Amino acid sequence: MPVDKNILIEYADMKEEIKDLRRRIEQNKKELSRLNGQVVMDSVSCGKKGKKPLGTVKITGRPVTAISRKESLLNKRIRRLEELEEELLELTIQVDEYIEMIEKSELRIIFRLYFLDDLSYPKVADQMNQRFPKRRTKYTDENIRKKIQRYFENVPQCPDKK
Repeated sequence: MPVDKNILIEYADMKEEIKDLRRRIEQNKKELSRLNGQVVMDSVSCGKKGKKPLGTVKITGRPVTAISRKESLLNKRIRRLEELEEELLELTIQVDEYIEMIEKSELRIIFRLYFLDDLSYPKVADQMNQRFPKRRTKYTDENIRKKIQRYFENVPQCPDKK
């Protein structure tokens, strides 16, 4: 499979999907602990003698079906998270290979900071300024954004240009 810029997009999307799945798993765990602490009570009549009930009894218990459904959903989501994390690891390797194909060292560093480390443009600019303090023109979020944009406009293996 040829490596192109779409791998970067897929990588970013998968990271967001994993974040969302983790949030949902946490939400499920909270709901499950709430359900496990919950006690359900009901009053039922004990048979009838004619038209009158013989008496009523209070029944208490836990919402077992709701708990088992939530546990099932939680387990399913945890398995999916494990699968996605494995896929993300494979994708990370592909993203790393893609970045290694970039000729300029400066751009490789910028791409690693932006795509792999998930830093924003201003944070990438700060990191670059720390790494290259003697550079005459300081890095800004705007010129980081432009460098990435220009690279994608000029990259030869970019499928958008075919």
